[in-house]
Amino acid sequence: MTTSAKPLSVAVIGAGMAGRSHAAGYRNVNTVFGAGLPPVRLAAIADANTALGEDAARRYGFEKAFPSWEAVVEDPTIDAVSIVVGNALHRPIAEALVAAGKHVLCEKPLAGSMEDARAMAELERTAEVVTAVGYTFRRAPGIAAIREHVRAGELGDLTLFSGRYWCDYATDPNGPLSWRFKGGPGSGALGDVGSHVIDAAEYVAGPIASVSGASLSTQITKRPLPLGAVVGHNAAPVSEEFGEVENEDTATFTARFESGLVGTFSVTRTGFGLPNGLAFDVLGVGGRAAFDQHRPAEYLFDDAQPDARTRGARQIIAGPNLPYFAGGVPMEAPGVGASNGDNFTYQARAFLDQVAGVAEPLPACATFADALRTMEIIQAVVESSHNDGAAVAVPPVA
Repeated sequence: MTTSAKPLSVAVIGAGMAGRSHAAGYRNVNTVFGAGLPPVRLAAIADANTALGEDAARRYGFEKAFPSWEAVVEDPTIDAVSIVVGNALHRPIAEALVAAGKHVLCEKPLAGSMEDARAMAELERTAEVVTAVGYTFRRAPGIAAIREHVRAGELGDLTLFSGRYWCDYATDPNGPLSWRFKGGPGSGALGDVGSHVIDAAEYVAGPIASVSGASLSTQITKRPLPLGAVVGHNAAPVSEEFGEVENEDTATFTARFESGLVGTFSVTRTGFGLPNGLAFDVLGVGGRAAFDQHRPAEYLFDDAQPDARTRGARQIIAGPNLPYFAGGVPMEAPGVGASNGDNFTYQARAFLDQVAGVAEPLPACATFADALRTMEIIQAVVESSHNDGAAVAVPPVA
């Protein structure tokens, strides 16, 4: 356990939807899992949209708002920083922060291009600071519990992983042509939400060896140009001029895991009525489990009960017996809920555990190298789609 009384000074670059989630996580880190961290100083939130940044700083108790990410780099009092901006900006910001000796937690996907992602992974190899990536769903108690079932062999040999991430944030054809709709194939629904379900699949079921049968499609091919800044997935004033959507709304593919397990995947941002539909089923010869983010305080589990008459999927309510729950919520009792906001708190705590070098840290965050691997899988999916669904090998885990 660290005994330092010197505060850890943190900042967030990006004041939008995900940036505020990081800010809230930092605000809460010392309220969970007992002692261990030094005090956390909420130093600054940076955003080019100064009104948005000032509002986020006020809401989450940060000392100041900066108008640029460069101001965070130049502030010698800041120790650790979350990067939560457009993907194309991740590399230059991360490089500048690491050069300034600051620890970095970067949102997924790792970068806007494979070239930038590889450069960031190489940067990590020689960095003398902590570098991490925000795969928040690793912190969901239900997902972490299913991983434990699989690792303990409680499902027997796995036979199928079926994962999907279905969202509705792009169903409105009058939604503005923000940066999320720019970039080549793979940077749309695959990069945005597909990266999460791919990471969850490997987190639970092991490495993916190849992908095949990929198909990418765009349902809304033109969108109106925004008249100003677009925050998150929110509506914004638009002009009468339209621009081309450059990436996919929907993608499907199959995968072969190194274990021989078969996987099926589908992702979309144009799935009506599905605000945040990350879900998966993992099946084995001796059991099965399922998780749905729309019901985050539970998961389903089934195994070979002695009496066949009472077999069937059982609803496991999140409680202190699940990972992260004990010590991670104010009311440690089953049935009081769990949320995506909690996951961001656990992620921020895990990151700062690494930074502070505490004696008993939470499981470490994903690395830049892990996130590069996810992008390699996405690139393989795109290549498969360009070649009529042909099988494409994924580089093995280093």
